[in-house]
Amino acid sequence: MAQVKVAVIGCGFVFDKYMDTWSRHEKLRIVGVSDINKKRLDDVANYYALKAFPDNESLLKEDIDIVLNLTTINSHYEVTKAALLAGKHVYSEKPLTSNLEEARELFELASKKGLRLSCAPSNTLGSTCQTIWKIIKDELIGDVKLVYAEFDTSPLYLKNKNLKTKDGFPFLSESYNVTASGAPFPWKEEFEMGCTFEHVGYQLSWMCAMFGPVKSVTGFSKQIMPEKTDIHLEPSNTPDFSVGVLHFHSGVVGRVTCSISGVNDTSMKIIGNRGMVHSHTYGDYEGSVYLEAFNKMSIKWRYIRGLDTNYVSNILLGVGGRKVPLIKTRSKVALEKAKRSILSLSFKGLLGWFRRKYLGEQDKCIGLVELYQSIHENRKQFPPHDFSLHITEITLAIQESGENGAIRSIGTTFEPIDIPNEILSTSINYADYFKPRKITQIIETILDKF
Repeated sequence: MAQVKVAVIGCGFVFDKYMDTWSRHEKLRIVGVSDINKKRLDDVANYYALKAFPDNESLLKEDIDIVLNLTTINSHYEVTKAALLAGKHVYSEKPLTSNLEEARELFELASKKGLRLSCAPSNTLGSTCQTIWKIIKDELIGDVKLVYAEFDTSPLYLKNKNLKTKDGFPFLSESYNVTASGAPFPWKEEFEMGCTFEHVGYQLSWMCAMFGPVKSVTGFSKQIMPEKTDIHLEPSNTPDFSVGVLHFHSGVVGRVTCSISGVNDTSMKIIGNRGMVHSHTYGDYEGSVYLEAFNKMSIKWRYIRGLDTNYVSNILLGVGGRKVPLIKTRSKVALEKAKRSILSLSFKGLLGWFRRKYLGEQDKCIGLVELYQSIHENRKQFPPHDFSLHITEITLAIQESGENGAIRSIGTTFEPIDIPNEILSTSINYADYFKPRKITQIIETILDKF
């Protein structure tokens, strides 16, 4: 396949997150970049040796396959629409828009012009989510009853290196965080848009891919931390906490929580009537997955304080389940290739290894790779148009539910998602990991005699 010519519009904080893994995907080539902030445009162009264009219009006239829209959420609609009108496929950062009718209009425009419009996040394509998907499809944990998804980030306003205080309480300053090319973390926009718009898509994406469309949402949202900054926000009361209970057409019930004030927790738990599969985070595309069969040992011993997180109780009693090997996805293949390219140990290489192992890593580029491969193979991309529209409506339902709560029927739906090739082609037999270890069986037999 020939190289894919990409134009990037928007050079803010997330641009560097894509560039972190861009070099792993040799088919991707950036034709040029544009941004309304001329300083950011120059900084990015100089740092990455890219061609800068003075405006979007001049960039869109170039020979381009895909436009990567990394602008602010409020600019997504106009930038994506301009790219589609220029005859370009588009991959947009999430969420697609902050308005359901605008999202619907964009998908209708893309379909009318025979173009693809795809939207982040891409974590569903990573090894962690795909491994969980495979285990669910194999029905190892039985009928899925409950799905729990968390997106609590540790207090965002406390993470600044040089905290200012107001009335003795710390708040976020403008120098909170800066990327390699010098982009500041867009904390003001994050606060104004709210954690639901910014974050819930990461969890909704895999939940809907695995369990189908949502029938209704029971939501609650509220601003619980108005003192997080003394800078004027517009609007000033955007929710910084939300929870949505999702009633899927399949009968599964899910709960997703978002906040910027809780202890960091981005875990995923899928609970069936025979067992559970879970991971500590959606955010590490190669993060560990655990498969637990429900039995007398694993359930009973959870009641004893400390044993539910104890390594010895995991090995001997099966509490917490068994760690399973991950399906090899595009992100895993790209990561292994990147590791092999490092010929010698260096401080930077060791730091990268440490970050991937203990902090996790998102290869945001795999969503873009999925889009161009689907075009080349003449198949639906993930996520398809109807799927992204559905995610947009659910996001809005949770965001707008308010502190009095609201139940909202979801009007959009989507066709069943094709199982990714990585899942179909894997030779891993996860049933082997659903069986208790020999030592667990022996201990259970002994304890049954008392």
